[in-house]
Amino acid sequence: MKHIDVHGMYFKDLNQIIRLSKDQHIELKDVEGQRYIGCGLSGKVIDIYGTPGNALGACLDGTQIIVHNNAQDATGDTMNDGAIIIHGSCGDAAGYSMRGGKIFIRDSAGYRTGIHMKAYQEKQPLLVIGDRAGSFLGEYQAGGTIIVLGLHQDGKPPVGYFCGTGMHGGKIFLRCDNLPRDLPEQVVAQTAMEEDLKEISAPIEEFCKAFSLDKDAVMQQHFFVLTPNTSNPYKQLYTYV
Repeated sequence: MKHIDVHGMYFKDLNQIIRLSKDQHIELKDVEGQRYIGCGLSGKVIDIYGTPGNALGACLDGTQIIVHNNAQDATGDTMNDGAIIIHGSCGDAAGYSMRGGKIFIRDSAGYRTGIHMKAYQEKQPLLVIGDRAGSFLGEYQAGGTIIVLGLHQDGKPPVGYFCGTGMHGGKIFLRCDNLPRDLPEQVVAQTAMEEDLKEISAPIEEFCKAFSLDKDAVMQQHFFVLTPNTSNPYKQLYTYV
């Protein structure tokens, strides 16, 4: 394992060291907002102690990144493969245009998380949030799965305003007793049935294992599943003759 003290290091220099290193496992200490860590990287494991900057794991292509603290904005931007595991909270726009791999956020995520996530054949991105997400979760979502567990929300909707706005693919699962009041017309919300819960059982088990949580206790609570309304959700954009 390669150990790097990141204190005061310029982000370009750090990323060059990571990219050229022959070590598969790299540990970064005293990270202070350096950007683009792991950008486009494949085949490595990176442990981060401190707070990484914006675009952590952007275009990630198979590396596993474990953050032992919070992360900032644009985590996993256009991520293709691999995993980002955050032992804390995350800023805005996590998983933007994410097209593969998985992001696990133990606590909360900011605004526009999972915006324009997409999927293609075997590429099925996954984003799991332990507590809550800000407004515009899953905006223009085109594929993949988002799960928000609301672990500290006492059954309240674990999302902000406008969840699923423009959604036209994929699924959003919300663990709560009541739905948000302002879901857009493009979204159909239903109680998650047995088949739905089977679909998210393995991802939640993996999430709980990563953060030492009790999966059975998590799964016992009520879930909603949100899917796109296929009855012409964008009809207001069209001209009728």
